[in-house]
Amino acid sequence: MFALHFVVVLLLIAAVTVQWVLIARDGALEEAGERSLAAAQGFANAPGVAPALRSADPTAVLQPQAEAVRRRADVDFLVVMNRDGIRYTSPTSSAIGQKFIGTIGPALAGRPVTERLTIECCRNVVQAVVPIMDSGNKVVGLVSAGVRTVGVSGYVSRRLPFLFTAAAVALAIGIGGTALISRRLRRQTHGQGPAQLARMYGDLKLLYNASTSIGTTLEVKQTAQELARVAVPAYADFVTVDLAERVVHGDEPAVDGSTELLRTAVHGTRSDHPFRSEGQRVTVAPSTPQAQALSTGQAGLLPDLQTAQAWKGDGRHAEQARKILDHGIHSAIVAPLTARGVALGIVTFWRSRRAEPFAEDDLAVAGELAARAAVSLDNARRYTREHSMAVTLQRSLLPRALPEQNAVDVASGYLPAPSGVRGDWFDVIALPGFRVALVVGDVVGHGLHATATMGRLRTTVHNFSALDLPPDELLASLDELVSRIDQAETDTTGGSAITGATCLYAIYDSASGRCTLARAGHPVPALVSPDGEVTFPEVPAGPPLGVGGLPFETTELQLPEGSTLALYTDGLFKDRGRDIAAGAALLRDTLAAPGRTSQETCQEVLQALRPAIQGDDIALLVARTRLLEPGRIADWDIPKDPSAVAAVREAAAEKLADWGLDDISFTTELILSELITNAVRYAAGPIHLRMLLDRSLVCEVSDASSTAPHLRYAATTDEGGRGIFLVAQLADRWGTRYTATGKVIWSEQMLP
Repeated sequence: MFALHFVVVLLLIAAVTVQWVLIARDGALEEAGERSLAAAQGFANAPGVAPALRSADPTAVLQPQAEAVRRRADVDFLVVMNRDGIRYTSPTSSAIGQKFIGTIGPALAGRPVTERLTIECCRNVVQAVVPIMDSGNKVVGLVSAGVRTVGVSGYVSRRLPFLFTAAAVALAIGIGGTALISRRLRRQTHGQGPAQLARMYGDLKLLYNASTSIGTTLEVKQTAQELARVAVPAYADFVTVDLAERVVHGDEPAVDGSTELLRTAVHGTRSDHPFRSEGQRVTVAPSTPQAQALSTGQAGLLPDLQTAQAWKGDGRHAEQARKILDHGIHSAIVAPLTARGVALGIVTFWRSRRAEPFAEDDLAVAGELAARAAVSLDNARRYTREHSMAVTLQRSLLPRALPEQNAVDVASGYLPAPSGVRGDWFDVIALPGFRVALVVGDVVGHGLHATATMGRLRTTVHNFSALDLPPDELLASLDELVSRIDQAETDTTGGSAITGATCLYAIYDSASGRCTLARAGHPVPALVSPDGEVTFPEVPAGPPLGVGGLPFETTELQLPEGSTLALYTDGLFKDRGRDIAAGAALLRDTLAAPGRTSQETCQEVLQALRPAIQGDDIALLVARTRLLEPGRIADWDIPKDPSAVAAVREAAAEKLADWGLDDISFTTELILSELITNAVRYAAGPIHLRMLLDRSLVCEVSDASSTAPHLRYAATTDEGGRGIFLVAQLADRWGTRYTATGKVIWSEQMLP
């Protein structure tokens, strides 16, 4: 290697020397031409030269002057001639009167000319010819000055000793520098040669590519395939990755050294290979290098598969081993995929097309590749497990079946995001009086925390709905609760905040057709009229839950029978290929199609608006309204007079008979007697009775008082206090709800 460096340095110095000589020669020739031109021009422009050409004897006048100028200008000759080129002066007396040798045409035209003569008689001469002008700028003669190139070569030759000395010094410095650099490089590279360094560079490049290419997703199978692809063909010709089946499904790997693996990835330089396909089970025999790698956590080398026997296992694997050998595969490395001290599986690198087999030096690279991949695989496994847990928890928290009710024909759809479960949710809650609450919400964040938060909010909404709160009051109570929970969790555990969750709460009354809505930072619903017109009603946007500071406002809509409400989360509009306005237009067009059930409409909306790359959960509720038939509603105004109770009971009994409910007539009369008597005795304002018949019988007594009755257990000596107790015993359900003008006490009885 040093000799090669010496030859290279010597050739470089020789080339530089030759180049310098050529440059010096060309420079000397150029300088000679410039000197000749300057001497000729100076003499031609000297005073008295032009008049001397017209004298009787120009030679006698100009010869002494020309020789004097020649010596001062350091040129070899200075010749004055007439327009025909006949010399008047010359350093050689015999040449006077002779024809000048050279080009005079341009000078006769008034232009100086410089040339290098190469003819035999005047070889190696650089000369310049300039015109001599009279006072009228007419060419009356010519002057030529020149230098022989022998003098130029002498100039170069005089500098050759210095040049050779400099070249020798440069050679010595180059050789010494090469030796020092070579020695230092050997010390820094620990004696590694170029081949070893090139191999190390290739290994480092492979590991760098592995760090950027493995683990780009949080999917176990995809990560295993990335490991196989990054090693082919830079490191191996074929790669197989076998993982424990529990790992593929996201569970914790077994620590009992199970040898039952699942082929997760196969990749090679050729599409045809002798290995088991992805998805097939692989049994690792106890005596094989694969089993040893799993148990010891160390990579194993198989430099010659033809002579090695252990990797073939027992007789069950002989046929598979023969196929591998017939395919030309000659060596392999088996490396365990270990994370946190537990084996996830094994990766096997195979070589066939490369002539050189795997060696001991390749074990370190295989181990590093396996270690990096194992970390990514474990991260993907843990994410898969958390995602599965979140999906399972979410499915358990979302309503499995919608409640039976006749107020609306409702359908629901839910599409979880593939990248991670969010906190979108929906609910349908049957309320007293044949009313129904429709709820859609969205929790900030994703994963288990968002799912758990969603469950808490859904449970809270159910509890508040049991109090029969109007939408604005329910959202206000929910907002206050979220603020308290958020503050408590942040102060005690430092957990993630839930402030920012959104919710839309709507109550539809099938008896009146009224729908009241309020929203907390949630998108407005879509309303489809019976004739197919789609609008987005203006519902005041309250702040997201937990923000506080602003009240929630309720919007009341009168919905004809057959109207459709579509409640959704913002994931329905989150698409990189379209903006929110385009999504709203697409939703409008999809909902406008007539002649479909709620379930069909829900499916069409999800199919039309589902983003190509879904990044958020999508929750959708589609509810088509129904109205209670007027013949199933009966109501009376009740005077504030205890004697009016009997007349109302009689009228109610007649209505029950018309409805065919004689079996529960007596029980209903007792319930009405207690409710009306309480209202007459203790309430204020107008008193009203309404009976509703649908899936059950509902009796409602309303008044202008805000005082609610309480269930009491009267003593045997008490004369009163048993009215509400009787109602609770006779009715299947009873309760109180508040209105803008007072309260309503209701009871519900199942039909026989």
